[in-house]
Amino acid sequence: MEEKEPETLKERLWRIVFEAETPIGKAFDVILLWAIVLSVIAVCLESVDSIRESHGVMLKSAEWFFTVLFTIEYLMRILLVRRPMRYVRSFYGIVDLLSCLPTYLALVFAGAHSLMVIRILRLLRMFRVLKMVGHVRGGETLMRGLLESRAKIFVFFFAVFLFSVLAGTLMYLVESGEEGTHFTNIPISIYYAIVSITTVGYGDMVAITTVGKMLTAIYVLTGYAIIAVPTGIVTSELLKKHLGDPSSDACPGCGVHGHLMDARFCRKCGEKLD
Repeated sequence: MEEKEPETLKERLWRIVFEAETPIGKAFDVILLWAIVLSVIAVCLESVDSIRESHGVMLKSAEWFFTVLFTIEYLMRILLVRRPMRYVRSFYGIVDLLSCLPTYLALVFAGAHSLMVIRILRLLRMFRVLKMVGHVRGGETLMRGLLESRAKIFVFFFAVFLFSVLAGTLMYLVESGEEGTHFTNIPISIYYAIVSITTVGYGDMVAITTVGKMLTAIYVLTGYAIIAVPTGIVTSELLKKHLGDPSSDACPGCGVHGHLMDARFCRKCGEKLD
C-alpha cells in the first residue's frame, strides 16, 4: 500500500484559506468575518465628526491595519488557486479587490476611504462558513421568480409610471395657480404624485386646494390598492414553478379546466380524469 505524500505548504495554505470544513479553515474564516465587521464599524465611526476628532489617529491606524490584512489575504488567494484569473474575475474576487482599493485611492483622492463599507459584502462568506446553503438556495428560488416575472413587473411598472405622470400633471393644473404653491412645474408635481402613490409621504410639499387634497387622498388609496400587485406576480410565478403549469385538459364530468399535469381527479367534482 502506497503511503500518501505529505501535503506541501501551498496545499496546506489552500486548505486553510479556501476550505471551511477543517477546524483551522473554519477558524480562519470566522476570524476573517470578525475582521470585516470591525473594519466596517471603524469606517462608519470615522464618518462621525466628534468621534473622528477624538479618536481619528486610532481609527486611521485600524483602517490601515485591516487594509494590509485584506491585501495579504487577497494576494494569498491569487497565489494559491490553480486559475488565478478565474478567481480575480469572480464575484468574490472583485469584492475582495474593492475592499482593499479605497484606502490606497484615498492617498490620491480625498474621501475615497469611505467606500470601504463595501467590505460588508464580504460577509456573504458567512453562508459558506456557517453552512447556511439552504438560505442561498432560497434566495436563488426568489431570484428565479423575479426573473420569470420580469415582463409582468415591467408592464406593471410602466403602467404605474404613466398613472404618476397623469396624476402629477393633474395636480399641477389644480395647484399651480395658488399663492405659495409647491407645484411650480410638472416634474415636481410628478414627484409628488409618485410619493403619494407609494404612500411614502415625505411631507416636503403639500396640496393647498380642496380639490388637490381630495386628489391626494385618491392617489394614496390607489397606492394601497396596487402595492400588493408585484408581490402577487412573483408569488404566482414561484407557485407555477413549484407546482407546475396547469394542463389544458377538461374534466369529462363537469368540463372545468386548470388541473395540474399529474392530477388524477377533477379539482371541482372529483371525476376521474382520462
